[in-house]
Amino acid sequence: VGNQNSGKTTLFNLLTGSNQKIGNWAGVTIERKEGIIKGTDITLVDLPGIYSLSPYTSEEEVSRKFVKDEKPDLIINIIDATSIERSLYLTTQLLELDSKVIIALNMEDILEKKGVKIDIVKLSKLLNTTIVSISALKKTGIENLIDHIKENDVLPNEHNKIFESSIEQDIEKIIEHHKDHNLSRFDAVKIFERDRLYKVLIDDEIEKIIKSQEDRYQTDSEELIASKRYEYIEKIRDESITFEKREENITDKIDKIVLNKW
Repeated sequence: VGNQNSGKTTLFNLLTGSNQKIGNWAGVTIERKEGIIKGTDITLVDLPGIYSLSPYTSEEEVSRKFVKDEKPDLIINIIDATSIERSLYLTTQLLELDSKVIIALNMEDILEKKGVKIDIVKLSKLLNTTIVSISALKKTGIENLIDHIKENDVLPNEHNKIFESSIEQDIEKIIEHHKDHNLSRFDAVKIFERDRLYKVLIDDEIEKIIKSQEDRYQTDSEELIASKRYEYIEKIRDESITFEKREENITDKIDKIVLNKW
């Protein structure tokens, strides 16, 4: 699962080779692709390209329903290293589910040419999940990724606390209030956001919890969670990405002339 244009389909093809079958998702005219990962008996499902797990589009509906209801053993989240902030919004949502998540960091080699360096060890620690650097275009890192999948060599999902303490406490209250439903952290956050698919679980006590935070921050709960996600993502970016000054090469100098807007 990953954003559109993140290299997801290319990676799917590299992992499965010719062991693929294509159809449509049940009741939706959106292509469904399944395949067996090369050298294994592991089934890989290619979900539609999406930017979040909020159900605004058919693609988001399909992807969310699959990761929630099918409870995959492992989610491979492909991230475009050149737009890491946008990619990590979806990542933070996936990490709230009860499935393991491994990140395939794609196109990191392009960043290095621009003097941008991602500290993968630091990023992995901050997100508390396994990260494998790949280039789907150059076909590098693919075997390493397959080895991690085959050996199930992925950190267990421990659900990072990414919001402010008062919001985190309210998320815990929601889980405790509905303990008979065995909610995941993802469920509790969606209830807090007043997600339309969770309306039935918003009773008077939950409504009071949500309204209190909306009054405190003077915004609706969905916007509140989105803004706090981005604050967390910016913090991760600042701690794991560095920008190195590098000398101009001949290509840069030529580009300044031929690509100049005049």
